[in-house]
Amino acid sequence: MKKAVLIYDDDKEILFLCKEILGKDKYRVETLTRCVDVIADIELYKPGIILMDLWIPETGGEKNIITIKENPQTQHIPVIIFSANAEVKEICKRIQADGYIEKPFDIASLLQTIGDNIL
Repeated sequence: MKKAVLIYDDDKEILFLCKEILGKDKYRVETLTRCVDVIADIELYKPGIILMDLWIPETGGEKNIITIKENPQTQHIPVIIFSANAEVKEICKRIQADGYIEKPFDIASLLQTIGDNIL
């Protein structure tokens, strides 16, 4: 069975590109352009890793990552910030994300980060 990657980003072109890149590899890729209930999404898709844009509509990436990391049933899932925010490194440390990918990103870094962190 393929490991699942759940990606939250409001940019549909980035989601399409990531799905193409990761789908050709060994991953099942689920993409969402908004986040209303991150815990329900996790229960539905059962991801081995989550890529979270900081500017995701509805609740925002930071709040969603904190929600995941504070929940005993989801805190083990690696969450990678996926953002063009200039302060991504500091935000990553502050909210205890498992890493970050800066946009624009290169394919090799995307694949390596997922490969190194996916459950």
